Amino acid sequence: MRLSTKSRYGVRALFDMAYTSGTLPVQIKDISRRQEISPRYLEQIFQSLKKAGLLKSRRGPQGGYYLARSPELITIREILEAAEGDVLLVDCLDERKGKKSPCKFDGGCVTQTVWSEAAERLNGYLSETTLKTLCERANAMGIKKETDYRFTYYI
Repeated sequence: MRLSTKSRYGVRALFDMAYTSGTLPVQIKDISRRQEISPRYLEQIFQSLKKAGLLKSRRGPQGGYYLARSPELITIREILEAAEGDVLLVDCLDERKGKKSPCKFDGGCVTQTVWSEAAERLNGYLSETTLKTLCERANAMGIKKETDYRFTYYI
């Protein structure tokens, strides 16, 4: 299984948001700079994430994108599904209504049981892993947080 850049960058961008600002608005240009992702591509990715209810946006000088829920409530699986549409290892496991399996061995293939079990385990792991989990790992790795200049005041 190979994830597209859309899903990998989506996870990185939402991690960046959770790690650096929590639920405060973040501007695309800041995420783009820190994660080295094109701002135009981030805009496209964020449209999918916003449509899936993972992000919200606010206009204005103190605006930007922000997480729709707290980091412990957003799973990696949700992000991948918002970006990819689904997280299937093989097409023969697609059980959407009205969709005919592309495999003529459907239901009579021993390898299908392997792919099904692998997908179940992977989806379980991705469902347990949250943005908060990634933030805790980043802390343990010693990854520095960038202070948001918009909220730094000097007296």
